[in-house]
Amino acid sequence: MASLYLNALENEILSKSIFFFFFFFFFFFFFFFFFFFFFFFFFFFSSSSSSSSSSSSSSSSSSYFFHRCVSERQCYTEAEASKVEPPNGLDSRPLDIVPSTEEKMTERGQWGNKIEFVLSVAGEIIGLGNVWRFPYLCYKNGGGAFFIPYLIFLFACGIPVFFLETALGQYTSQGGITCWRKICPLFEGVGYATQVIVALLNVYYIVVLAWAIFYLSNSFTWDLPWASCNNTWNTDACMEFQRGNSSINQRLNTTSPVIEFWERKVLRISPGIDQIGSLNTDLVICLAVAWVICYFCIWKGVVYFTATFPYAMLVVLLIRGVTLPGAYRGIQFYLYPDLGRLSDPQVRSRSHFTFPHCPIEQCFSTGFTSGPTCVWMDAGTQIFFSYAICLGCLTALGSYNKYNNNCYRDCLSLCFLNSGTSFVAGFAIFSILGFMSFEQNVPISEVAESGPGLAFIAYPRAVSMMPFSPLWACCFFIMIVFLGLDSQSLVTAMVDMYPSTFRRKNRRELFILLVAILSFLLGLIMLTEGGMYIFQLFDYYAASGMCLLFVAVFETVCIAWIYGADRFYDNIEDMIGYRPGPLIKYCWLFFTPATCLGTFAFSLIKYTPLKYNNEYTYPWWGYGLGWVLALSSMMCIPLWVAAKLYYTPGTLRERLAFLTTPSDDLPKTKLEQERLLAIFAADGDSLCQRAPPTKDGYFPVEEKDSHC
Repeated sequence: MASLYLNALENEILSKSIFFFFFFFFFFFFFFFFFFFFFFFFFFFSSSSSSSSSSSSSSSSSSYFFHRCVSERQCYTEAEASKVEPPNGLDSRPLDIVPSTEEKMTERGQWGNKIEFVLSVAGEIIGLGNVWRFPYLCYKNGGGAFFIPYLIFLFACGIPVFFLETALGQYTSQGGITCWRKICPLFEGVGYATQVIVALLNVYYIVVLAWAIFYLSNSFTWDLPWASCNNTWNTDACMEFQRGNSSINQRLNTTSPVIEFWERKVLRISPGIDQIGSLNTDLVICLAVAWVICYFCIWKGVVYFTATFPYAMLVVLLIRGVTLPGAYRGIQFYLYPDLGRLSDPQVRSRSHFTFPHCPIEQCFSTGFTSGPTCVWMDAGTQIFFSYAICLGCLTALGSYNKYNNNCYRDCLSLCFLNSGTSFVAGFAIFSILGFMSFEQNVPISEVAESGPGLAFIAYPRAVSMMPFSPLWACCFFIMIVFLGLDSQSLVTAMVDMYPSTFRRKNRRELFILLVAILSFLLGLIMLTEGGMYIFQLFDYYAASGMCLLFVAVFETVCIAWIYGADRFYDNIEDMIGYRPGPLIKYCWLFFTPATCLGTFAFSLIKYTPLKYNNEYTYPWWGYGLGWVLALSSMMCIPLWVAAKLYYTPGTLRERLAFLTTPSDDLPKTKLEQERLLAIFAADGDSLCQRAPPTKDGYFPVEEKDSHC
């Protein structure tokens, strides 16, 4: 009987492996052919004209080709920035023609070519959420059925807001704060709200990199430390994994070595937030290394390698995962559609009671996943987190584009690339979890994890079962480190607010160093024994989906209703040469603010207080601290509106008219330029033969025309 059972099992595995091989081959070929064709066709061929104009400086560009800019880096050298090109009516800015004896203020740079912008944005938006949250949300919320609300939020909120922020940065050539000051001074608080969120993210998000670096440093050994119970941090309750065992014993007062490594070696977690304890010296070193890497990436630029390497690692892990036994089981649970989930008002995870020490959403809650959550809420918050919208990052990166760059096409391509990466990452992750389920002979729901529970518990556990486990562990954690290296938009916003102060020799670098040191010092509290509880508070409140939804409502209302959707479409047409389809404009006007406002209201109605491990309840002052973190960003908008209305002189109507009028130094459209020409012609100025005004509304003055 045993031999017959084994033969039947082998035949089943063989048939499923053949089926899955052909399915994977077709999917892999179609996906990567489509995206690489789409990517390279638009970005290489469309940038040929701009690259040909810059090919004259081959000596400098050849050495610079291996670097891409992040949002704060000067993209031109000082010699290139000092060149004064004749105005061409397409990409001209006000020129400083008054000589100065003071220290010269450096010019605000631009991307050297389109690839730098694309890779910078791709590195910003494609991160950890694509790998460790999206696949789990698909499984939890009905498999393939989850794509229905996901795509609705993508086209109603994700792409419109993504395009709005990128186009706004390209049009104003300003960072996340000063762009709103120029568009609508009354809503400058929107920029401050985004930068408060980014500042809080700078403090706690990089802690994930410190964890990944710690795991990576422990992966260079043949016997992985989380694979056995023979370590100093293990307890008597530790039980090593035995192949074929059921999970019954794991439910009875026993823990696995991977969980004990995470809780007792990495976190050294205390019983509660009121017991902070001492610092973990190993993690302090890892956090310092992470900030040093981040600092030099921002200052000196990030090499192309860091933007493309995570894709290489993802492909390697994908190929390895689908060739493991049991991978078909994981893919089936990942994609099997359950349309009934879409009508559920709330969805509770199917494995909250499987591992007492490691519930399904142990750590990375992203604001709404600590208890029962709605499918539609999960889809909406995932769009906002994975697309980095309402953080000022896209505005900062777009501000370094050339004025006539086709940002509309770039945004569509990057959005599809981001969602496609999330979809493919699900195959890489759940094929590994399927193998883990097959080896342990347990349901897939008992091994599926989200957030750090996936990155630092489930995946390391699966890796320890593979041949050459140190190799796969290194590949995975290196990918996590590179995915976590984001561009920092806070520095760009501050430099644009005070250009005379920071755009001078070495001042920007010193400011970046100051921000890095301050964020490092603030992040030390999360490396204590009670630091995980503080990390949860930051994640659940400071950068929650609730805050992002609140900001998105004001962004779309400000652009669509106050500045004017048609007016902004005129600016976009002036930049890219044509008007995008009307769907995005209607999303700005109606669908996006209504969807964001409804989701925001639903999140308040269904709000549940944070519980760590779904067991530990925070003290009252812990929840108070969390709400202070959440309100610190959201209150920037109404407080700024109230302050501007109070301090601006005049009647209320005059104040509103003045505070909702865009800045005069914004680039002018063709219609506005023609209107200016008509005014000058009416004044008799047409007697002087002048060139047409530039985009900024300035008339180029030559020496021979100086008498006019």
